Amino acid sequence: MAGVSAPVVLITGTSTGIGLETAVGAARAGWRTVATLRDPDRAGRLRAAADAAGVGDLLEVRRLDVVDQASVAACVADVVARHGRLDAVVNNAGAGHVGTLEQETVDDVRAVFEVNFFGVLHVTRAALPHLRAARGRLITVTSVGGVVGQPFNEAYCAAKFAVEGFMESLTPVAATVGVSVSVVEPGAVASEFVANVGIDRDAAVTDAGPYGAALRAYLDRSAAAFAAAQSPAEAAAAVVATLTDPEPAPRVQTSAAARQFVAVKLADTDGLGVTALTAGWLR
Repeated sequence: MAGVSAPVVLITGTSTGIGLETAVGAARAGWRTVATLRDPDRAGRLRAAADAAGVGDLLEVRRLDVVDQASVAACVADVVARHGRLDAVVNNAGAGHVGTLEQETVDDVRAVFEVNFFGVLHVTRAALPHLRAARGRLITVTSVGGVVGQPFNEAYCAAKFAVEGFMESLTPVAATVGVSVSVVEPGAVASEFVANVGIDRDAAVTDAGPYGAALRAYLDRSAAAFAAAQSPAEAAAAVVATLTDPEPAPRVQTSAAARQFVAVKLADTDGLGVTALTAGWLR
């Protein structure tokens, strides 16, 4: 990164979980960290974690609602006005969703896309001119669910598939102007992301009608998987490593289990084969 001042990274969705740990980890790595969240009143845990790590002076909290384009534009513009640069963005904000199409509305599905897909696009579009100027990097936290479709995660996986396709397509284009693009794919992570899905297990099974038995089996399996899940700090370490890597891979998994899972579908687990192929189309 050019210049003598600390590089600046903007991270979305930092109130809990991977986002919180990534913000603290980035500051620990020496980045001026702009930690954003929809409701700054929820930043208490983040500030406490930063202070406990001794990096409170490198971390600032700002409001950014990824589904509100005006909020995104204002935040990015203010960061650049204050610091004179933006070297990296970590798109982390997202929302889980459990359901199947016959049991929900198309508007329910649209809402999932608004946060998980269009929210990423809003932030990316606002940031790209500044990332070009810095020859910086764009990192998006997706999911193994962006590679492997999973039962009762139709809308969520569809949105994450869309993000992965968008970023994989953007990678060689952004590289022509000096911006590196990576997706980071966590598997199960023990964080409040799961709790924030807000599902009442027994009520959901009852309401699922003909899908009730299958949903019960899925929820039981998921409970076991998340009980043995990777910690948010472990997943965030992979994000920070991607942020600091001189030549980050286009696709990164956060654990051996995540790599094994996506490898069921992908032979090109680090994304280098696909992007090497498509980059050749631009030369």
